[in-house]
Order: sequence, then structure tokens, then C-alpha cells
Amino acid sequence: MYHQVVIIGAGPVGGRLATELATRGISTLMVEEHAEIGRPFQCAGLVNPPAMEMVNLQETILQNVDGALIHSPSGIMVPVGTDGLTRTHVVCRKRFDQGVVAQAMTAGAHLWLLSKPIEANVTSDGVELKIEREGEIVDVKCDLLIGADGAHSWTRRTFRLGRPKEMMIGFQADVSGLTGKDNWLEMYTGKDVAPGLFAWVIPTGNNSHRIGVWSRAQDLEGRSVEQCYDSLINHPLWKERFAGVKEIARYCGPVPCGVIRKPYKDRVMVIGDAAGMAKPTTGGGIGPGFRQVEAIIENLVKAIENGRLKSGDLAKVCKPFKAFRKEQDRARALRDLIVSTPDDEELDSHFRMFNRPEILDLINIEGDIEHPVPLGMTLLRRVPEFRKLALKAGFKLLFA
Repeated sequence: MYHQVVIIGAGPVGGRLATELATRGISTLMVEEHAEIGRPFQCAGLVNPPAMEMVNLQETILQNVDGALIHSPSGIMVPVGTDGLTRTHVVCRKRFDQGVVAQAMTAGAHLWLLSKPIEANVTSDGVELKIEREGEIVDVKCDLLIGADGAHSWTRRTFRLGRPKEMMIGFQADVSGLTGKDNWLEMYTGKDVAPGLFAWVIPTGNNSHRIGVWSRAQDLEGRSVEQCYDSLINHPLWKERFAGVKEIARYCGPVPCGVIRKPYKDRVMVIGDAAGMAKPTTGGGIGPGFRQVEAIIENLVKAIENGRLKSGDLAKVCKPFKAFRKEQDRARALRDLIVSTPDDEELDSHFRMFNRPEILDLINIEGDIEHPVPLGMTLLRRVPEFRKLALKAGFKLLFA
């Protein structure tokens, strides 16, 4: 069996790439190991407006989010956002993922469920795959193999393409029994509840929420993210807030951040989480993954059609990834400066600074959940305390 392109993984980024390829006449096969698209669920389920506009799956939106109520370790609250101005969407990931993959199939792409690659050999004229499909081994040949197979990418590991710069761990519970401001999410910081990063409460409509935590392994100091979640639920400042919570489901998974240096070899490449495209500031991967597809699709199609799929050819196709990597590095520096490096006392000091009316106005005017660095640069230019903080910390990337 032959296809021009085989995509391992039929998540939203793999599905989006398959749609763009099939729309342009490229024979495309998606290979998905699970029995159902959109399962298992391992994500906060936030999709930014630009990404939603690319796929027009508004029917999957559970709740629009206008802003965030961000809490310091001692309880200082900073509101970021404006009522009536949607910053992001909360979606049903199962319906969203299925919608994206359905678009690919409508465009002409093929889908195999309950299927996974077990062997791949690159030859001079293609990639020879052995795929286990519903218990049987099927031989498939393609011109290009693309891994969109997530944080633990089989494709990335098999072809030794390296590792993302960071691998965070996230934990989340679906809950009922929590009340709050429907169009606003909440964030909680501090060593007890989310060392180095933050915890979240995301409204999903009908009085339901997603409560989650993510952190880096080195910041957990032997604890698990589940224990951090329990610390949030039982924290003296917040336990009354969460007293009526009833858990419906729990999820746990890795969050890869930092585009790998060389996400390609002859006739092989990786994208999305497999390539480390998640944002270091929020862990979101759908928006960056869609941007990645948009950035390479025209040159990728030309390379496929012209049979120019050697490592050097794919390096040209993947050239936009360098800009993504630089953007991630600067965002990571900003995150480390504000959240990851400070202790709880310093975090409280930052929150007091951010809570000043003139700085809140700056944040609400300049802030962009997808692109935090421009806001950081504005703060550097216009807030003396922030500039001193950055200089003291030595975060040179902010000045690049």
C-alpha cells in the first residue's frame, strides 16, 4: 500500500496538517493508535481565537473566556482581561479533535484507527513501514513520514531526533460543584500548589470546571503533581473555595516545550508536541501547532511534489521553526523571570507591582496569551521596577 505522506498521530495538529495536504492533492494517511479520536483526554482544552478561525468549529466551544483572575501565594489577586472581550475558548476536546480529523477526511485523507507503527526503514526512494492494524501487520510505503504523535513521539524516538528543551508534567481533574465567574479562568501560584509554574481553574459551562496543575520535575522536589493538586484543594486560603468540589475524572500527562534543534532527517519529520511546540508560558500546543502547519505547508507540498525530501530539503521547509524556537526561548525567559525563579515572597512582590492600576492597564492593552514577549518588552521600557528586576536576574534574552 502506498501514500505520499503517512502521518503518525491523528490529534488536532496531525489532523490539521492532513487537511492542508489532502486539500492540495497529496495522498495522505493518518495512523492513530487509539480506538477513538480525542481520547484519552490530556489537555486543558483551550483554543485561541486565531486557531479556532482556521477550523471554524465553534460548535465545540463550551465556554468563552474573557480573562484570568491570577492569585499570588499569599492571596493577592490580579485580574487580567475585559468582560465581553474573548481571549480564548474552552472546547470539548473530543468533539474538537474529531471535527479537525473529519475535515481532513472530507478533504480526502485516510484514517486508520487502532493502528501503530512498529518498524520504519528509510530507503533511497521512500519510507517502508510496518504498521500493526487491528492485530495484523500491514506493509505501507510513503514518500514522507511525519510524526504528529505527541510528547512521547514514536517517530522522534525511533529516528533519534532529540528531545524538547523542557518536559513538564500536568495533572487535571474534571469537577462539578464549583461556582465562579463563568467567563473567567483562575490561576494560582506558589511553592505549595504549583512550584515554578501555576495551577488553574477553567470553567467548562453548566457549573463544571477543570482544575489542574503543571510543574517541572526539578521543582517538585520529590512530590507528584497530584499532591500539588491536593495542596491547592486543601490550602488554608482556598479550601473553602473548593469545599463543594466533586471529581468526575482525572488526567495526567507530559507537556513538551522547546522546539527540537533538528526535527527532520531524510524523508522524516515531526511537528506539534512531537517537535516540542507547546508554549512554555501556558503549555498550550494547539495554537502553536496550527501556526507551525500554516508556516510550512506551501513549501512542504512543493518538496513532496518535486521529490525533494532529503534532510537538506526538509531543513529549508522547516526554516520557520527557528523563529518559533527563538520566540519560545524569550517567552521562557520571561516566565522564569516572573514565575519560575522567584520564591513565594518575591512572587507576592511581583503581584503587588502588577496590581497597580497603570500596570494593569498596560497588561490589558498589550497582553496576548499567545505572544507574551511584546508585553514583557513594554513592561521593560515603561516600568522601572521591572527593568531593574530583569537586569538583576540577567535575562539577556529579553533584550535580544
